[in-house]
Amino acid sequence: MSTAGAGIWQPYEDDPVLTPAMTEGHQATPADEIGRLRRYLEAVVDDRRGGPVHTAVAFNAAYFGYEPGGEGYGNGAFDIDTFPTLTLGDETPALPVGALVRIETGSDPLYAEIVYKEGRHLRVSHDADVPAWVSGAPADAEGPGMRQGSSSPVRRELLVPDLTVFGPALQLPEAKLKRFRARQKWLDKDGHVVVDARYTSVSEAELDDTVAFVHHLLTRQRESLLSPLVPVSIVQLAGGSEEEWLREALTGLLDTVRYALRTSEALRSWGHYALARTRIASGLRHDGALGEADLYSLTGSVEHAATPASRRRHGLQGSRTAYTAIGPWLRDLAGAGPLLTGVEYAVSVCRANLAVADFVRGDTDNGLRVGSGVRITLDDDFENGGIWRSRHPGADEADGSDPLVPAGRGWRDTLSPCATPDTEIPACAADAEEAPVAPLANQALTDETIGLQNYLRITDSELCWQTPLRLAHLMEDYLPLTPMVCDTLRLLGTEALPVRLELGHPGGTLDISDEVQEVTLDLTGETGVLRGIQWPIDFFPGLRIYVQWPRGGTVFRLSTAELKDPVEVDGQLISHHYDPQVLTRDGAPGGSRDGDSSDGLDTRRLVLRAVRRLGRLTPDGHALLDRAALPRGVYAMTPAAHQITALERAVGELLDERHLYAATGSRGADGQPHHPAREGEAPIPLIGYAPDPMVLPRPGACGHGPVQATGVEHFVHGFLRRLPAGWTPTDAQRAAYREHCRRVGKADGWELPHGYTFVTAHSRRR
Repeated sequence: MSTAGAGIWQPYEDDPVLTPAMTEGHQATPADEIGRLRRYLEAVVDDRRGGPVHTAVAFNAAYFGYEPGGEGYGNGAFDIDTFPTLTLGDETPALPVGALVRIETGSDPLYAEIVYKEGRHLRVSHDADVPAWVSGAPADAEGPGMRQGSSSPVRRELLVPDLTVFGPALQLPEAKLKRFRARQKWLDKDGHVVVDARYTSVSEAELDDTVAFVHHLLTRQRESLLSPLVPVSIVQLAGGSEEEWLREALTGLLDTVRYALRTSEALRSWGHYALARTRIASGLRHDGALGEADLYSLTGSVEHAATPASRRRHGLQGSRTAYTAIGPWLRDLAGAGPLLTGVEYAVSVCRANLAVADFVRGDTDNGLRVGSGVRITLDDDFENGGIWRSRHPGADEADGSDPLVPAGRGWRDTLSPCATPDTEIPACAADAEEAPVAPLANQALTDETIGLQNYLRITDSELCWQTPLRLAHLMEDYLPLTPMVCDTLRLLGTEALPVRLELGHPGGTLDISDEVQEVTLDLTGETGVLRGIQWPIDFFPGLRIYVQWPRGGTVFRLSTAELKDPVEVDGQLISHHYDPQVLTRDGAPGGSRDGDSSDGLDTRRLVLRAVRRLGRLTPDGHALLDRAALPRGVYAMTPAAHQITALERAVGELLDERHLYAATGSRGADGQPHHPAREGEAPIPLIGYAPDPMVLPRPGACGHGPVQATGVEHFVHGFLRRLPAGWTPTDAQRAAYREHCRRVGKADGWELPHGYTFVTAHSRRR
């Protein structure tokens, strides 16, 4: 193909397609420069058999001068002997998509660009059945809820190399490649490379693709990056050679490249991978394996995996959760094998995921399939081509989260303290003797598991997580950061620097001086922290803090979220989301911003402090303590007779007033207490604390709004409508739907789902 005269950038003939403005990201780049880059990248995708072209691969093309038409990187500025070496089955330092590599063969090496990679977990079966804990598991996971604790974990990964990108001069004859695949010594039978990828940390394995790629460019691919023979040097684009400038410039360039791919009307994106719409359409028209019929079968399979086979007594359906891995599902299709070799495997995986995503967008309510009651969500976008989670009944998981953002529920659910019958906590009972009690035998309910950070969203542009505020944070004016942030920022080579903290507290008390603060980022310890935070006066232990960090930046945005209705716990009015376990622990008597001590507490408050601080916790904040351990827990030594008397009197009063409740457990042969009591073990008395939050409806919350009068004209937003069989939407309706997607921010969902049209916004009378 020739790009001359077509307005398509030609490396080494035209002005560079990457510009200094692009180093600031797509928002700072003029529209005409974005358009020029987009046209070139569309030509690159078309030249590479319609994709998929990853953001990192697209950057390589624009930076190193990929020439469509067969030459590829053949005229590029590379010393190919510096490329990292790969050998099938070997352990190797982890490589990102976009890495330029040399595959050893014992004779003529293969030079390639890694265009796709995925996890290849040994516990995922060939029939796409996935053990729940594998989905979303960290790199060092070795079983349900179990981790190796390795500082440099190893993960089995499949890498898809494109062996054609360096032009005919470095390509081996097809017959020789077939022999390599048949022998499965240098390439596997599908033309892929499976390796044990070694990471320097668990956090490194969790980095976004573009962040990992930037680090790779500045380290293992640095010689090629800084070559003077590239169309335009990163040093020129960044305005200098300082390491931080180079990193920020590369981050901005990758953001611009991804934006150009995602906003192209000729392309569709699955994550970081862009495919030509014509390539997707041709696959759908195919009558054989991996055609439209198979993709419909895939969406049905994902839904039916969790559909109950029968009804229980009284008509109640049983719950079921299933996980479907895309890669194994495709390989199990009859006749699909020859179509899943080389780069075609990556094409098929992306097409299949887009098919399920379109099904979720078009035929579900935020992931919930109304007819079957099954909720379908993406759970892992890396392992075995992507893992989709199906849950029935799905209505009980309506948390408002985006069903197409990987949630990692498979792994997270194995960490839940309510995973076994022993750990199930009944609803709050009316009688004190029947109140919910923590299972003493469950070690997962100790302090090690409370106050943990949870990731909410991980994208190429930002990282969001939530963490409960602990008493120590309030006392010492700091907040710990998540390891993924720390590992990324440590690449800057500094241990401390000033950063900007922006704080939001809707519905709460917030001084102007609290809203924007300059604090210190401290990376000297194992866990990085923000120090010198001025916490607002009404922040309390247990308050949930939602943290947003734009990747690579020096701004941290903290916010809280209001409860729908405030609650009262032990006389404390709480209007924002909180962690009940932390509230029980850190909100015990004797703890405040000024210190944490039992000095000056009367016996009643000493008892409450001991039960809340030493008792085992349930997820909703109940604490349960072995009654025999209470005296030493209160007095820290064997108490005197008068202290025992005062203690028993205080316990009796607290039980009578329902500040505490009594229960019965048992003690095992090892001396450990258990609850519920185990058969054959000696019964023991237990004492518990129940927070019992009392809901306080907001004024007017129980009222009803005014009834709308009939015959009133009202505005109707654009929406999807199912078409009768055999009907198709017009080009105008397709265009209207694309414009609708652009307005609502779903740049990846521009094609109308099969069988639907788009009704544009209009007015209607009731």
